[in-house]
Amino acid sequence: MVKKPQEPLTIPKWYFYTLHLMLLSALGGLAYLLSAIPLDFPGLFLSDEKIVTVAHRGASGYAPESTLSSYRLGVKMKADYIEIDVQMTADGELIAMHDKTVDRTTNGTGSVKKMTLAQIKALDAGSWFNEKHPIYARDDYVNERVPTLREIFEAFGKDTRYMLETKDPEEHPGMEEKMWALVEEFDLRKHVAVQSFSRDSLMKIREWDKDVPLFQLLWYNRPARISERALDEIAAYANGIGANYLRIDEGYVDRVKQAGLLIYPYTVNYQVNMENAVKWGVDGVHTDFPDRFLEVIEELDDPEV
Repeated sequence: MVKKPQEPLTIPKWYFYTLHLMLLSALGGLAYLLSAIPLDFPGLFLSDEKIVTVAHRGASGYAPESTLSSYRLGVKMKADYIEIDVQMTADGELIAMHDKTVDRTTNGTGSVKKMTLAQIKALDAGSWFNEKHPIYARDDYVNERVPTLREIFEAFGKDTRYMLETKDPEEHPGMEEKMWALVEEFDLRKHVAVQSFSRDSLMKIREWDKDVPLFQLLWYNRPARISERALDEIAAYANGIGANYLRIDEGYVDRVKQAGLLIYPYTVNYQVNMENAVKWGVDGVHTDFPDRFLEVIEELDDPEV
C-alpha cells in the first residue's frame, strides 16, 4: 500500500517578518554595546608586543664594533635595530664610532672632531678585534674601515631599522641636521629611532618629526632612582628611556613603564641578565650578542624548547 504524500508545511509570512525583526534588533543592540566600549582591534588579533633586540654597535660581540661587518651580523641575526653612534669629522662628515677618539678601535690616534674623513678612512678598524677576541677572529676584519652613515644606509637600506645616537651633539653643531637630511634622502623616517644623552638634541629632532621614536639615555653611577617629575619631563618629548642595566632593577622598570614610557636597558650580554631583564618587563634590550638574546626570549616563551 502506497502512502499518500504529505502536503508541504506552510509557514506564515508573519513568522519570517518577526524572525528578521528580532535578528535586526539583536544586531542593533550589539552594535550599541560595542560603540560604548573602546576597542583596540589590532590588540584583539595580535600577540603581546615583542621585546625589541638592539644590536649594540652591530653584533659587536662577534665582529669589530661599528663596522659594516658588525652591522651585517646584526642584520643576519635578525636584530630589530642596529645601533649606530653618530659622530662628525672635522670636515663635516658623519661616521659610526662610539669614542671621542679613534685610539681604542683603530690603529690610529686622535680626536674624531679634529680629523678629516680621509684621515679616518686610512685607519685599520678591525685588526684590534682579532687580537682581543681570537676566538671570533677573521681575516676579513683586517683593514676593516670606519663607515660613514651614508655607507651604512647604502648597504642596508630598508632591510633593517636603525637606532641612531647623536654623540656629543653640543660639540658638533649641525650634526642633527646632517643626520636627518640623510634619513630623508634614503626615505628611512619609518625605519629609524633616535637616542641621545642630550635632551636638546632629541627635542630638535622632535620638531622635525612628531612620530619618530626618541629615547632619552641616562647613566647611573649608583643604584638608579628617578622621580615622577623627571619622568613627566621626559615623556613630554621622548617615547622611552635607555639606562645602564647594571644600575636598574625591577622597581625602576615598573616606574618607567607606569609613566607610559618604554625602557631599553644597555648593554645586556650575559644570559642571567637577559633573563632578568625580560622578567622585569623591559620593552627592549641593547646587546652585543643579539642571537643569544633571541634564544633567551624563545626559551622563556617555551621552556621545553
